Amino acid sequence: MTAPVAARQADPALRRERLGWYSYDWAMSVFNTSVTTVFLGPYLTSVAETAAGPDERLPFLGLSIPPGSWFSYVLSFSVVLQVVVLPLTGAVADRTARKRHLLGALAALGALAATCLFFVADGRYLLGAVLFVVANVSFGAATVVYYSWLPDLAAPDERDAVSSRGWAFGYVGGALLLAVHLGLFLGAGSLGLTEGEAVRICLATAGLWWGLFTLVTVSLLRDRRPREAAAGPATSGFRQLWGTLREMRAFPLTLWFLGAYLLFNDGVQTVISLSATYATEELGLSQSVLTGAILMVQVVAVFGALGLGRVAARYGAKRTVLGCLVAWTAVLVAAYTLQEGAVAQFYALAAVIGLVQGGTQALSRSLFSHLIPAGKEAEYYSFYEISDRGTSWLGPLAFGLTYQLTGSYRYAIISLVVFFVAGFLLLVRLPMRRAVIAAGNTPPERL
Repeated sequence: MTAPVAARQADPALRRERLGWYSYDWAMSVFNTSVTTVFLGPYLTSVAETAAGPDERLPFLGLSIPPGSWFSYVLSFSVVLQVVVLPLTGAVADRTARKRHLLGALAALGALAATCLFFVADGRYLLGAVLFVVANVSFGAATVVYYSWLPDLAAPDERDAVSSRGWAFGYVGGALLLAVHLGLFLGAGSLGLTEGEAVRICLATAGLWWGLFTLVTVSLLRDRRPREAAAGPATSGFRQLWGTLREMRAFPLTLWFLGAYLLFNDGVQTVISLSATYATEELGLSQSVLTGAILMVQVVAVFGALGLGRVAARYGAKRTVLGCLVAWTAVLVAAYTLQEGAVAQFYALAAVIGLVQGGTQALSRSLFSHLIPAGKEAEYYSFYEISDRGTSWLGPLAFGLTYQLTGSYRYAIISLVVFFVAGFLLLVRLPMRRAVIAAGNTPPERL
């Protein structure tokens, strides 16, 4: 039976464990920002270009690949691999009494691979690919295990606030190290470093940061006995996974939420990943403007996650997420109308993105926690994470096809509105309270 909120808040052991949970968001976010988003793509592309033959192509498994496509192929392969690995990880995590050690092992593997990216130089594009695939798959698998702690750390009425604080911790950590990395990269010449050497240091220190702060997480979290629904040896993960896939058909409202999340989150991820392309190609903005915007989004997102967590406490997480989707739609409409070279307007849009980005993600995570049958947290979060990562090609495909057909980046960016509108319509019609009860859980006072 759930303890009263006041008693839980006064419990020093619970506060300590929550701090450990927040610290993992702080630890892992630097991999997403510094490695995947900012530095590795351009750097690995340049490494591949130096390894290309006279025909300016890369030999790989009998194929001939242009260096400019190498990182996108590597990223796509790592995402496909996650579709296989993440559900199996969730099945094992729900059935082990040593979940803390599983999280530590997955994070350590990913952090080690990221740190070893320091050695990717002199045409070692294959080494870079292997290390990134290991790091990115480990990142996704560890995230599934990490998310599964949320129902254990917060009562239904507390989850929005706890999830929002976790995202805020992540944004602070990511912004701090990214600021150091950008300073190192921009000042490489004055420090006697080449740009390549500076990037390698940035990649390695992101891995070290991830690994070292994970030690804080592992030391503060505690293991729990698997619930009766997940009892059994962890080695039977494949059998458990197939059982869960069959079982999910009995929870159509949970699948309904996943469908809505798939759509609107694909829009979120596409805006984040392609906004730089839109800014440079259509608006003619410089790299320094983009760098400032990236840092602004990270900082503003801290306040956005915490502020929207408070809004959710008053109006409910579902209403707050719906409001965020309206704001995302307005951002795209405003981006469509931006004038070329409009730096101030671009920064204003970046600030709005920062405000709604953290809240959209944090509150979606806490909303989904109510729709998971007890004892299946990691397994269900593995499918949630696949919805986050495994379908992230839909938005870029719509963007690319629209540009190909129209020749206009403005039409391409406005085409993403369909993802937010479709996600909004699905979510607004979802009977959340009935969905929570159908999953066997107690609904929070405000949904």
